[in-house]
Amino acid sequence: MQAPDDFNPPTGRSIALAPGIRRILAPNPSPMTYRGTNTYLIGERDVAVIDPGPLDETHQMAILEALQPGQRISHILVTHSHLDHSPLAAPLSQKTGARVLAFGGPDAGRSPVMARLARQGLAGGGEGIDTSFRPDTELEDGEILEGDGWALEVIHTPGHLGNHIALAWGDVCFTADHVMGWASSLVSPPDGDLTDFMTACKRLRARNWSVFHPGHGAPIDAPAERLDWLIQHRMSREAQILAALKDGPATAGELTHKIYFDTPKALLPAAERNVFAHLVDLAGRSRVRPEPELAVTAKFHLLE
Repeated sequence: MQAPDDFNPPTGRSIALAPGIRRILAPNPSPMTYRGTNTYLIGERDVAVIDPGPLDETHQMAILEALQPGQRISHILVTHSHLDHSPLAAPLSQKTGARVLAFGGPDAGRSPVMARLARQGLAGGGEGIDTSFRPDTELEDGEILEGDGWALEVIHTPGHLGNHIALAWGDVCFTADHVMGWASSLVSPPDGDLTDFMTACKRLRARNWSVFHPGHGAPIDAPAERLDWLIQHRMSREAQILAALKDGPATAGELTHKIYFDTPKALLPAAERNVFAHLVDLAGRSRVRPEPELAVTAKFHLLE
């Protein structure tokens, strides 16, 4: 699926998407963020801000100027602690008095295998973790947050990042970076875990949704179709890795050059992280065996 070319809203402008739902696009376009981060304003009187975005004073002003007479920011919700989603939370909290709510700090929700890889020295791939992020209140999976005229259900959706959550308002879901319309979600160990990602995809797929509002890009009007595509996309990549390993043991880097042969050189490090994420998942399911141990430099052997 390709990003729709017609999604190019102006930055800093509050756009009504549905009753009680507005979106403000942050001015941080990039190859990783598409047009920029979507900040959502929920509610008519007590307003919840979902993903205040990067540390940008003009974006903070746009959020505050979007408030209408009688409105106040009552909640600041952060779906995950990447630098394009969470840094503005603290300044906005200081400005408004609203508390910052999230699943936890940067390491919260990290799977045991990813925690082990991190302890062994595997660092992130430069995806931009907000290492200083700490919420005022830590949320739990299934928790219901309520404001004047709205209620949001917390759904823990690790995979892109361990502390990633989605937020459901009835059959509308704010999926942040777990499900996006313009690209598949980045899963990069030790911050991202593909096993968790696939489990969260299937969990979302089990419910009936009318629309997804992602962290980047346009609303997704066919949520089930998009989730099916994401799951199939990952399964296809897995099949490529398994097929390549039939030629003999290989490292994540060797597999990357074999599978992503037509990918620009600058994108190969991210591709290698993606391949390694698949290899970790396959090792956990006893489809491959790492030698001498599970690491990004390991040789992976196919297990029949």
